[in-house]
Amino acid sequence: MFKPFQNESDSIAIGEITIENRTDRVSIYGQIDITADQEGYQHAVALHALLDNVLAALDKLKTASNLPDKLIPDKITTIKNPFM
Repeated sequence: MFKPFQNESDSIAIGEITIENRTDRVSIYGQIDITADQEGYQHAVALHALLDNVLAALDKLKTASNLPDKLIPDKITTIKNPFM
């Protein structure tokens, strides 16, 4: 089961979208068509369940006062290319 914000390794796919877990974010990318057929229904149910889990995890963080207004991006450090 996908547990949002619990690790840096979970990755699942729904249709042609990928959902990756991180401890500070859940990344969703790709493309999906929710079609008016059984497959589209299954994709919609899976997405709904995923987002319900993400919201529940965010609610817990918010209740525990651990939800910042906005994440500060990691500082990117540029180093000299050692191969040049």
